[in-house]
Amino acid sequence: MFERALPFWAWNGIDSADGGYVEQLTLDGRDAGVAFKRTRVTARQVYTFSHARVLGWDGGGDKAATGIDFLINRAWQGPDKGFARTVSRKGEVIDPTPDLYDHAFALFAFAWRHRAHRDMQSRDWMHRTLDFIETHMDHHALEASGEARFAEASGRLVQLFQKRLLDRSTGMLPEYFTDDWRRVPGEEGRLVEPGHMMEWAWILNQARKLIGADTADDIRALAGLAERIGVDPVSGITYNAVRNDGTPLDKGSRTWPNTERIKAAVALFELDGVDPAGVINEAGGLLLSRYLTRDPLGTWMDAFDANGNDAARVVPASTLYHIFLAFAEVLRIAD
Repeated sequence: MFERALPFWAWNGIDSADGGYVEQLTLDGRDAGVAFKRTRVTARQVYTFSHARVLGWDGGGDKAATGIDFLINRAWQGPDKGFARTVSRKGEVIDPTPDLYDHAFALFAFAWRHRAHRDMQSRDWMHRTLDFIETHMDHHALEASGEARFAEASGRLVQLFQKRLLDRSTGMLPEYFTDDWRRVPGEEGRLVEPGHMMEWAWILNQARKLIGADTADDIRALAGLAERIGVDPVSGITYNAVRNDGTPLDKGSRTWPNTERIKAAVALFELDGVDPAGVINEAGGLLLSRYLTRDPLGTWMDAFDANGNDAARVVPASTLYHIFLAFAEVLRIAD
């Protein structure tokens, strides 16, 4: 990670001409020339470089700074409009829609930037971002700060998850909801992504540790069920999708669900002392032997189909966040 992936993306993943970061690379590691930039991807890269700095990697400079500048000066539309969903490479707004997911990652990015530098700018933008969320919207807020307002917002999010998002009748986490938080009808409403169940097990464990949320039973249930219905018993890959009755829907596997499997194992270890070595060795071994072995080193084959064939045509920058966070969690519990 510190010797290959981070240096590669610190050099090849930054848009030196227009600021910010590139969205995708070609399979041979060149800028894919995508005409837009997403706020969530910019925020994820800021997080990655900031957390890496906290762990002692400086990468020859402050690689998060270009993302912070891009978020503040290009993506931010003001206190009444928040962050745009997408902008052009130069920063002109393409889709002005304020998306909660984007704002959650922006908050996450500013929080880690603040943790790395203890700067007032990042702290100020944490509050501005949460102001917008609480005023216009109301996952990653959990690690924003020890301040009371962030803890309260995180607590509300946990309550929403426990009362409306998690299907108590099946133990599953549907992907799509109506405006009043009901599972959408039809086949779309049956879609479940095991990787998101695993991710939420980890998020709920953060809530348990940071704000004392009563999430232990849900952590165990989510992680256990996702492991049973979402992991191929032969290959060990984590499926892209299953139905809400537990039958496989998409037996292909992207990189990120396998990283979330590692994080869920870490959550169970911290909660109950369950040895994570088996999952870390299997999922980590798959990542290292299949997904992360491509040239140039530091990139990845982001997806395989159900038969194990390459299924990605580009290298998405958004995946670096998933890989790095799983890596950092393993390092943390290994200390």
